[in-house]
Amino acid sequence: MKQHLIVEIFRSSKHDEMYLYVEKSKGLKDIPEELMSRFGKGISAMTMLLTKESKLARATPETVIEAIREKGFYLQLPPAKDDYLLDLYKAPTEAVY
Repeated sequence: MKQHLIVEIFRSSKHDEMYLYVEKSKGLKDIPEELMSRFGKGISAMTMLLTKESKLARATPETVIEAIREKGFYLQLPPAKDDYLLDLYKAPTEAVY
């Protein structure tokens, strides 16, 4: 099986840092309607040749290629908010006298 794919990456019009990777030749036409209603309008961010040597910020190229081949897309969700920031907010503060 080929380990490269020409992909188009769309950013979500509804959610910051949410991206949808699809095969360039197919675009968004085969994406499930429910996903598109949550994703919003897909705004083309870039087109790239994805190979196993490609560098991606939050996924391995193999994972993305496999998902596109199996499901027709790869959805990259926004990063989780840092839990430690919530912990800092909840932590009791001590007054120093």
